Amino acid sequence: MPARILLASSGAEIPELARRAVKENSQIIVAGGGDGTVNAVANELMGSSITLGVLPLGTLNHFAKDLHIPQDLEGAARNLITGRAIPVDVGEVNGRIFLNNSSLGIYPRIVRHCEEQKEKKKKGRNKWVAFAQASLSVLRHYSLLRVRLLLDGKELLRKTPLVFIGNNRYEMEGLNIGERRRLDAGELCLFVANRAGRVDLVRLAFLALFGRLHEGGDFDALITKQFSIETRRPRTSVSTDGEVNQMNTPLNYLTHPGALRVIVPVKNVPGSSA
Repeated sequence: MPARILLASSGAEIPELARRAVKENSQIIVAGGGDGTVNAVANELMGSSITLGVLPLGTLNHFAKDLHIPQDLEGAARNLITGRAIPVDVGEVNGRIFLNNSSLGIYPRIVRHCEEQKEKKKKGRNKWVAFAQASLSVLRHYSLLRVRLLLDGKELLRKTPLVFIGNNRYEMEGLNIGERRRLDAGELCLFVANRAGRVDLVRLAFLALFGRLHEGGDFDALITKQFSIETRRPRTSVSTDGEVNQMNTPLNYLTHPGALRVIVPVKNVPGSSA
């Protein structure tokens, strides 16, 4: 069957194009873009039997890398034909899904500041330069976040610069540090940073960006399936796969085991049960 290509003129158009493809009873829908694009398409596939294909065209491509999908366009396209579909877990917070991670605190504020600068059409800057400048701007007027974590019948009270939630466990040692060995264990990993110095805050933000927050040193690390986060404010900024939205609190996190089918290479399939 020939493929039909739909081009989004903006990020806001991606969900509508994905919904259109779902209504046309497509068996496979391929997302070409970064983690935010893949997230937007995957969100529309939840609850359906449609399989997701990925062409990693973004900057970091965490989801594709952790599933061992080739990072070159030709290899990724070939994988759509030669690969096989496996079920992977999806995380959720207050109705929004995430394939990689979610966070609150300093990282969402920095990302939002970067987006505001884009809207003002301050172009021509390297992405990492823009991120660094946004970090410095946010730190000038930054206060720590007071959170109450409720999980597994326990309560944790923390004053923190950053809370990071991963869809499945991130490796903390060895050659694969910062990666996920499997995306089908039905787990959420929770990191709560405890360091508050300004230099530490910038470092933590960059570590969160690359999914390596566990290198930050002083933090709580927990594995769970469902939990909630309460803050003093009725609404707070929350990032999901790099996209920032305002959400009502409390924030209710849970995992949806095997909720999404994704085409991956036949070899190096992550997860022993896939």
